[in-house]
Amino acid sequence: MLLAETVRKTGLDSAISAALAPWRKQRSVHGPGKILLDVGLAVALGGDCLSDVAMLRAEPAVFGPVASDPTVSRLVDTLAGSGKRALAAIRQARAHVREHVWALAGDTAPEQGGQVIVDLDGVLVIAHSDKQDAAATWKRTFGHHPIMGFVDHGAGGAGEPVAGLLRAGNAGSNTAADHITATQMALAQLPKRFRRGRATLVRTDSGGGTHDFVNWLTARGRRLSYSVGMTITDAIHAAVLQAPDSAWTPAVEPGGEVRDGAWVAEIGGDCLKGWPKGMRLIVRKERPHPGAQLRFTDADGMRLTCFATNTPGEAIAGLELRHRQRARCEDRIRDARSTGLRNLPPHGFAQNQIWLEIVQLALDLLAWMPMLALTGKTRRWEPKKLRFRLFSAAAQLVTTGRRRYLRLAAHWPWTHVITAAADRLHALPNPG
Repeated sequence: MLLAETVRKTGLDSAISAALAPWRKQRSVHGPGKILLDVGLAVALGGDCLSDVAMLRAEPAVFGPVASDPTVSRLVDTLAGSGKRALAAIRQARAHVREHVWALAGDTAPEQGGQVIVDLDGVLVIAHSDKQDAAATWKRTFGHHPIMGFVDHGAGGAGEPVAGLLRAGNAGSNTAADHITATQMALAQLPKRFRRGRATLVRTDSGGGTHDFVNWLTARGRRLSYSVGMTITDAIHAAVLQAPDSAWTPAVEPGGEVRDGAWVAEIGGDCLKGWPKGMRLIVRKERPHPGAQLRFTDADGMRLTCFATNTPGEAIAGLELRHRQRARCEDRIRDARSTGLRNLPPHGFAQNQIWLEIVQLALDLLAWMPMLALTGKTRRWEPKKLRFRLFSAAAQLVTTGRRRYLRLAAHWPWTHVITAAADRLHALPNPG
């Protein structure tokens, strides 16, 4: 009920239906937008294949009429056969609704100090059969290697997907062209004021630390802000060994307290040759935890990590903390794996790209509902906790006196969370 009301209040149902109207056949009973959104709802509720839409079909009072499994499968094949047209239509609808949702959210929108942070990372999706473009991965598994992009909601929230680029399993982790494409997809999903300039920060691991990708970020418009991991090269290793003790500053934690056993320093010189003007190279060294094995790139018994940024003026300890918080992207990937990205059900590559869009629709709903309806710690609940505590609560729909009531069990520990969330959604203005 909470997800269905989120769909209605955000206008996602009408936006998807309008976007996919060209693919609706004459005299068809179910519109393609409704079918696709039903599959997205099923995935948000824990489904991991197209036929899991049956869980919605069993509750017509909540979800309305739901198409049969063959109809769903035929639609996915039809959209996949349309190539980029169908993908562009779905993505444009999602971007339009996202801007509306952020406006509705107000103070809970994912703008952190006037800045939006987009995290990019690769995901290995295992295939247990010989699907199209499934291949051996760099971790000696077999499957696909998509690049995902997520908007970080900060410590007080979760995150929402803004890019999903499906790739073959043997695609590289540091392919600049793919990072550029994923960034373009992510920027197209943001409100227009965040598509250029310093208001948007792009963060990646060392896979994004390539000349071509950093040059592209620097050359785009008024220069996007970036914070990308870098590989420890011989030049960086030598510069770290030559850095005086006075160059090192204690690392800090989110509360501002000093991190014991960790220091950061900004290095330059030969390390910056060939890189864009204004790039800052920041290195972190820390004592490894007991039992950890050091690498060849570590120095003096310290573990080294490095990243590059073009953010001027700010203290390096704060910039290093900001880059380290990219680890929240791993939480978003875990959420995606539990929301349809554990596997790619269809056999064809184009069909699996449509599935990836469905997964992003589901993740959007799981991000927008807490943003609009939950408060405090409940906003940080991951999909698994939302499903067990809110979406699977036993209830009855009762119609009496020309009104419909949702009766929840009084002893359910989170009934008050559900009712408060429903009240907040009900208070939102209707779209249009």
